[in-house]
Amino acid sequence: MNSASFRLVVTGGGTGGHTYPALTAVRTLQARLAGEGRALETLWIGTAEGLEARVAPAEGIPFTSVVTGKIRRSRNPLRLASPANVRDMARVPLGVVQARKAIDGFRPDVVLATGGYVAVPAGLAARMCRRPLVLHEQTVRLGLANRKLAASAARICVSSESTLELLSESARQVAVVTGNPVRPDVLSGNADRAVQALQLWSFERQLPTVYVTGGAQGSQQINELVGEVLPWLLQQANVVHQCGPANVEGLRARAAGLAAELAGRYYLAGFVGPELPDVLALADVVMSRSGAGTLAELTALGKPAVFVPLASSTGNEQAHNARHLQEAGAAVAPHP
Repeated sequence: MNSASFRLVVTGGGTGGHTYPALTAVRTLQARLAGEGRALETLWIGTAEGLEARVAPAEGIPFTSVVTGKIRRSRNPLRLASPANVRDMARVPLGVVQARKAIDGFRPDVVLATGGYVAVPAGLAARMCRRPLVLHEQTVRLGLANRKLAASAARICVSSESTLELLSESARQVAVVTGNPVRPDVLSGNADRAVQALQLWSFERQLPTVYVTGGAQGSQQINELVGEVLPWLLQQANVVHQCGPANVEGLRARAAGLAAELAGRYYLAGFVGPELPDVLALADVVMSRSGAGTLAELTALGKPAVFVPLASSTGNEQAHNARHLQEAGAAVAPHP
């Protein structure tokens, strides 16, 4: 039994799409090492403003922040040289210096980068410190940070076979299809627990159940669409609708005119928290955005989906994600 600890620097964040896969990877590696009698020592390098600055300390993971810059992309090349872009890019060298100091001091066995702007200075610092860099890409196409770091990576972990053909020949040599990390609790849901927790006593269990979600803040586009077809939809199915805290009153007023039988099949919530795994177990179909984390969870569960991609997502990645599942026969999505 090897008692030596494994030292990991993880970097990535800004949003949940980069932060939670990193957290799941840390927890999974920790459990595997524990089974071998070894410990995992982790340092998370992120930004002070990103979601990771809250998630890592809350999970008991040591955290240090560095500065970084954000590229505001535009089809107009002249706008790429905007004062905001120039100012942010000037911060990257300082972030590299800060990340190099953290990596030099921690001396990790591996640096894992899951994307987001903070991954660039930390990934460059890993190369300067001669530490193996492992990239993980959640979407079908490599994000900007991972594209910049691909040439420095010892391994590039991708979520889909279709990503391989989009890589350069040199990147393909070190690429491996791993899929996306999925939180274990998502896979342990129970439909009857959802009925109990949300008191869905008037749901007609002989009918299918549709779970509608626009993410934590809700989606105005999805809410409007569901609101328009709600009377028809409730004749066909039960609906659990997670609409975002700011949208509850408007949708509740809209649903007030429903017939009692139909209203009993409609559960409206601003936010679905710990009950989410159980709600997913109850759902026969999910209607949602098509972020990488959502796709990973729904494919792991085998849930058919209706996707409404976020048009403003970086590089139009949600449309690419949705199209990938639609081509596999696992979802439907509007044509761009």
